[in-house]
Amino acid sequence: MSIYEQKPWVQKYESGVPETIEYSGQLTHEMLDASAQTYANHIATRLLLAYLPLGISVQATQTYSALKESADRFASALRRIGLQQGDRIAIMLPNIPQQVIAFFGALKAGCVIVNTNPTYTPRELGHLLEDSGASAIVILSGFYERVAQAKDGTDLRHIIVTDVPEPLGFPFNKLVEKQVRRGGQMTDVPDGPGIWSFDNLIQTSPPHLPSIDVGPDDVVIFQYTGGTTGTPKAAMLTHRNLMSNIQQLEAWYQTLQYGGEKMLGAIPFFHVYGMTVAMLFAIFSGAELIVTPDPRKTDLILEILQREKVTMYPGIPTMYTAIINHPKVTESDLRSIKACLSGGMALPVEIQRRFEQITGGKLVEGYGLTETAPVACANPVNGMRKEGSIGFPVSSTEVAIVTLEPNAEGKFETVPPGEEGELIIRGPQVMKGYWQRPEETSASINEDGWFHTGDIARMDEDGCFYIVDRKKDLIIASGYNIVPREVEEVLYMHEKVLEAAVVGVPDAVRGETVKAYIVLKEGQSSAQDEITAFCRQNLAPYKVPRLVEFRSELPKSQVGKILRRVLVEEEKQKQA
Repeated sequence: MSIYEQKPWVQKYESGVPETIEYSGQLTHEMLDASAQTYANHIATRLLLAYLPLGISVQATQTYSALKESADRFASALRRIGLQQGDRIAIMLPNIPQQVIAFFGALKAGCVIVNTNPTYTPRELGHLLEDSGASAIVILSGFYERVAQAKDGTDLRHIIVTDVPEPLGFPFNKLVEKQVRRGGQMTDVPDGPGIWSFDNLIQTSPPHLPSIDVGPDDVVIFQYTGGTTGTPKAAMLTHRNLMSNIQQLEAWYQTLQYGGEKMLGAIPFFHVYGMTVAMLFAIFSGAELIVTPDPRKTDLILEILQREKVTMYPGIPTMYTAIINHPKVTESDLRSIKACLSGGMALPVEIQRRFEQITGGKLVEGYGLTETAPVACANPVNGMRKEGSIGFPVSSTEVAIVTLEPNAEGKFETVPPGEEGELIIRGPQVMKGYWQRPEETSASINEDGWFHTGDIARMDEDGCFYIVDRKKDLIIASGYNIVPREVEEVLYMHEKVLEAAVVGVPDAVRGETVKAYIVLKEGQSSAQDEITAFCRQNLAPYKVPRLVEFRSELPKSQVGKILRRVLVEEEKQKQA
């Protein structure tokens, strides 16, 4: 028996955390029904947009019973306009109550949700719609023009339109409308076949659920992640995947107060981390889910944390860094915070220490991937923690470190504690596979159910894991996965570019940032502003290179392959 089969980490679990969890069989949308039955009059969602003088706040609340009814009505509406079980529906929204309603309503209709980043350009959105086969999309009106440009050649038949001010009452709905119109997130959408008002659909549809035949292993979500070819691919996550991960979080957080927590949902719900750890975990536990559309508004985030007495605030290190460095943080009382799970990128030790000193709560680093729904490892909330580690595998999760290359028999062998190798994961949260990509699925998940993460890690004698590097070229900036090949393909579209290479370089704020190395065609000249402006037209903002370096040539292998790793090493030496 290998050291990994012995699971040394179980002995280091916080008191009360079980070695395994038993999946309850509950389907994802049924968690809302259960919470609505138990906490009917508790606030489910609170949209918070601003605090005004005299104690006035711009907000809208919805109880659990009202949220359930709205989701039921949305499910009924989807069936009424023609969506059937198994149809894909893209949700392209920031964190607003309509996002939560659409999510649970779509599942109640038996649809598969395609989580969609609202910053996608028409080019990126067109690929996602075409690949997923989505027949409907829920958007803000300000996104309509991008959808209109992207939908040609896709199966998209229904565009459901909503806006940030929709849940607000008078006069705040009118005041906010002026602001969001100026910001370009709200516009007038032309009437026409297949264009629907989100609010009208809910108001005119009865809360009668359509009949569906759905089981634990049916797909719930298409969650897009980077592909090895540079083309994003959809990880298929099932009810079993999501609900198992929720139960694993429940087991990990031993002091959870059912019906009594206040969760700040600032991290985007279209991201697998925000979806599971913030939105779904809040609804599952009967928490009040406080939503705000822009996680970068640190002034507002700080006020929400203090005024609403938030108890849980999942995020990424950049969000916590912004809080602890805010000029008003010393004037704020943040002692209500009990626990925060940090993910998406490595958590600097100093950020963790300062945040815990300021709040008195726990900030623990976890680890996960799109393909694991996402949480696979975490540091104990109140137990033993090791600085710089991703902690221990959560309940019912096996993790091992194996050689980077297979042996003569084609098998990957485990390596002893302390040695580096590729981190592999097996557990109920591991995805079903990649949509329409059987070869990539079989290359990632072996016949025994082990998922190869592509991350290089090591395990110490206590069963604690540490991420060392990445086997793949993936860039992780502010928690978002960026595939260099996708950015390079856009650079090659520029008429002046002869060769291009993109890598992730260390960044104090984003963890990593995108740097492009470019060789121009003979006789051409260019500047960084020209290159970045071109990229902004074709890439979501987080993918646009922040740094551009022009060179006469790029490092290559003997066969002419551009060597990204050489560029990475050069950057490390510069920073050293």
